[in-house]
Amino acid sequence: MQEILSPMPGNVFEIKVNVGDKVEDADVVIVLEAMKMEIEVVAPCAGTVESITVKKGDVVDTNQVLGTIK
Repeated sequence: MQEILSPMPGNVFEIKVNVGDKVEDADVVIVLEAMKMEIEVVAPCAGTVESITVKKGDVVDTNQVLGTIK
């Protein structure tokens, strides 16, 4: 299982996947808004989205777990 980590503090702007979706390495899974910019968070590996631990509008910190891929 691989964790999807936030690269920086920000707000969850958009969640592009659902639990159970299949993703490829480097697919965009979540978009954060930080310093008025949209930051794309990508899948660290190929697999199936096992969990999403945030929702739109949540405030996240650097290295916070946003979800997992199995």
